[in-house]
Order: sequence, then structure tokens, then C-alpha cells
Amino acid sequence: MKGARNRSFLDVTEQPGEPVTSEQVARLCSRYHWARGYCAGKDVLEIACGTGIGLPYIAKAARSVKAGDASEEVYAILKQRLGERFEIRRFPAERIPYPDGSFDVVILFEAIYYLESPEAFVRECKRVLRAGGTVLVSTANKDLFDFTPSLFAKVYYGVVELASLFGGAGFAVEFFGDSPVAQASVAQRVLRLVKMAATKLRLIPKTMRGKRLLKRLVFGRLQPMPQAIDESRIPDTNFTRLRMERPDRDHKVIFCAARLP
Repeated sequence: MKGARNRSFLDVTEQPGEPVTSEQVARLCSRYHWARGYCAGKDVLEIACGTGIGLPYIAKAARSVKAGDASEEVYAILKQRLGERFEIRRFPAERIPYPDGSFDVVILFEAIYYLESPEAFVRECKRVLRAGGTVLVSTANKDLFDFTPSLFAKVYYGVVELASLFGGAGFAVEFFGDSPVAQASVAQRVLRLVKMAATKLRLIPKTMRGKRLLKRLVFGRLQPMPQAIDESRIPDTNFTRLRMERPDRDHKVIFCAARLP
């Protein structure tokens, strides 16, 4: 990926076995659970899929699943873990190495803010999708007061910006919110204020290792990130449909489903 020289995307990639909070696992499971409803009987491509934790879960419903990642280090782990089960290639989201009309669903989770050109990604999605095909995007909600940008991030998109990005390319767009901030515990609400202050003072760790230490100090005992998602880990979640003409400030995560006519 252009601009990634001397950077390791392993620093920002969720890997099986690494210590994480229960909320991280719940969010991971939640977004793939949301996506699987769109993938039943479909040909699916997941882009920037990281180490592929969600691929087996999607494959239980889809007709076929292919995947890829742009990072050489991440791709090597992905290929070793799942290369015998799935067709996996290394490529940037802006240059998808498949013919026109190859897929029914394209997935891009927690990665749109790393892209050099989200506009080029949208054009490529439009090219490789069949009529009626859908792009599924999840992203951290930049419109929260305690939002903290990720290492290597370029530009973040909220509901309004995603509506413009995909709507301007001819997609019909709908949005859903996950992880309501109103359901946060008292301790988490206090932590949001601390996080906001730390972000302004640039005290938030940039790497997974630094964040892991901070999480251990704040949340106590962590749990290992699963090798794959199973049904027992799916949270009991009702996704909230969001209006696209205004920023959402009630959810930690935004889901976008952009459908071709």
C-alpha cells in the first residue's frame, strides 16, 4: 500500500490469540453477524480482511468467499492460516484483481480510513459487483466526542460522509448503529472523558502493544482474540437504523450497506 513504507499494519490488526477486551470481541462478532445476513447464497469478497478471523463465519452462509489484504506482513499470516480454505490474494482496495461483475457482496471492515483513495475503492466496487450487489462497511464513529484516530489512518467517514461517498457513485445507502454509548457502564463513561483528554494531549498509545498495556491497566484481565467466530460468541444485538442526513453521536460503530440498482 502506498505510504505504508516503514510501517507495519500488524500494529493495528486484530490477531488471533492476542489479549483484548470483551468489548473488542463483541464488536468483531457483531459486525460479521450483521454482514452474514447479506451474504447468504452469495459470492463474497472481503477486502483488507486482516488475519481472516471472520472468513469462516461468513463462509457458513455464502456460496463462495474470497479475500485479500494489502499489507505484506498481514497477508503472510492470512495465507498461512487460511490459504488452504480460501482463495486469498494480496492487493490494495483501490485495485481489485477480479473481472467485472464477479461478486454479489464486497466487505470492508474497519479499514476505509486507511485507504489512499476511498473514491477509487468505491469505483472498483461498482465494477466488480453484479447488479443489485452490496458493499458492506463498518467504521469507528468519528462523530463521538471521545473519538481517537487509529495509527496510519488517512480520513475518517461518518454517516454523512459515507452517504455522500457512495450515494454520489449511484449506490442506495442505508446505515445502522452498533454499540450504543447509552449502554456504557459508569466506569466506561468516566473512561470516555479520560480518553477524550488523553486524545487531545496526544497520550493515547498508537500501537496494539501500547493499547494492550493501557487496556490491561483499565479493564484488568483480558481475553484472547478467538481464532474464528462461532455462534456462541454472537452478542444479542438489535442494530439501530440511522438517518443519513446528520451525524450520529449515539453509537460507537457505524455500519453502512451500499447497494447497486
